[in-house]
Parts: sequence; C-alpha cells; structure tokens
Amino acid sequence: MWQSITSSPIIDVLDIVIVAYLLYRLIVFIKDTRVIQMFAGLGFLLILSFLASSLGMIVVGRIIGTLQTVWVVAFIIIFQPELRSALTNIGLRRGFGLFKTHDKIPAEQEILEAVSRLSKRGLGALIVIEREVRLNNWALKGVPLDAEITSATLEAIFTVPGPLHDGAVIISQGKIAAAAVILPITEQEELGYVLGTRHRAAIGISEQSDCVVIVVSEETRAISVVHAGNIKRGLSLDDLATELERIYLAATPPHRRRKAKAPGDRTPEPDGASS
Repeated sequence: MWQSITSSPIIDVLDIVIVAYLLYRLIVFIKDTRVIQMFAGLGFLLILSFLASSLGMIVVGRIIGTLQTVWVVAFIIIFQPELRSALTNIGLRRGFGLFKTHDKIPAEQEILEAVSRLSKRGLGALIVIEREVRLNNWALKGVPLDAEITSATLEAIFTVPGPLHDGAVIISQGKIAAAAVILPITEQEELGYVLGTRHRAAIGISEQSDCVVIVVSEETRAISVVHAGNIKRGLSLDDLATELERIYLAATPPHRRRKAKAPGDRTPEPDGASS
C-alpha cells in the first residue's frame, strides 16, 4: 500500500507545489533586502565556476569551489538577523502563512480619528497592528488591556502624564491587547540619528513581523506608517488611510480584493480635536 502511495502522481504534484511555495517564500523574503545582493554574488560565482570547468581552468575552479563553501558560512553569519526574522515569521504565522485571515485594518475609522486627534494635540503615539504573525510575546511585556478599539481609549492611553503613554499599543484580534509595550530597536545603521527612538522601535518590530505600525511624532506632530522595515513619513490623514489600504490589499487574494473597501469609500473623518 505504501509503495502505491509513493508512486502515485499525486506525490509528484505535491512535490512540485511544495518546491514552488518554498521558492515563492524565498523570493518574497529576499525582495527589497540586502540579501538579494548576496544571491547575486553567488550567481556570479556559479557562472564563473561553469566557465572554469568548461575551459579546463583547474586552479580557478578550485578557488571558486572554496569561495562557495565560504559563502555559505558568511551568509549565515552576515544575515543572522534576517534569517532569525524569517524563521520567526514562519513559525508564528497563523496556519504557517498558508491562509490570510485579515483583509482590512480593524476599527479603521476609530484608529484614524485617534491618530488625527493625537497629532493635533502634539501627543506622541506608537500603534502596532497585528496581522498574520502573532505578537503575543511582545504584548506580554506590556500592560494587558483587552479593551475595545475606540478613538477615546487610544487618545487616553497616549495622553501625558498617563501611566501607559510611554511605549507602544498592540492591537490584536480586534482588541487593544496591551499598552506600554517596549519594542525592539532596529539595527539599521544607515538610519543614524535621523529618526528618534519611537520611529526606530516601529521599524524594529516591523522587521520581526508583518505588522503595520502607525507613529505620531511628539516633536513635529508628523504621522508615519511603517511596514516590512520601511517607513513613510509626513503623511496626511488621507495619505495614511490610502497607505493602510494599499498594504492590506497587497496581501489580499485577488478573488477577494473586489470585496475590499476602496479608498473612495471612506467616510469623512471628524475634524474636532480635544485640547
């Protein structure tokens, strides 16, 4: 019976599907990261190795063979943060990333209204919105709330000198899961001193998960959104809403996108702000 199963055409199809999925995840992982530069270098070595073998260059072939071995070790050492992030994301994704469960941001209007009010009042804020990768471990480092997502609640959390204003809010499972959460700081050296701790923390958590982070600067009142290690700064409220919808639509299967809310369908945002 086992022999009949292993010789079945279904196994061949399954084999192809698994390889295709792994290649897809690899492309998604290296896209727009410095890892792709390493793969370009490996490709060059493979082409050079093929030419050396075809032309009978023994010494060059041996040198390249040694470099290929060194490349594997160097890859693991240099890209340890990226590899750790990738493996963490795979392990923490619901259904290992095979199924998408969120098509749009939860309580979008409430969050946008809170961001508008916080920006007008000059109150710093850091709002982390969980998606497929669970943020339970980070939420446990803050103060558990399990509160409804309302603009009033978010505004109260970040109002100084409240006890929860310093740190991030994590939104998970349609609730405000925790506040005063300490997030990891990005290790991107090229950022230098351009960004403050709040923005660097937003980039740091986005590098370790697929979450979306909204940042309100206390100093400039500027609104930013962070996703996959990339930050867009100086957004208006409409720009923020459009960017959030773009991120969520990009992760939505094509057959479900027609059901997603279009940018023109948004209801007007309230202009009032408390002082």
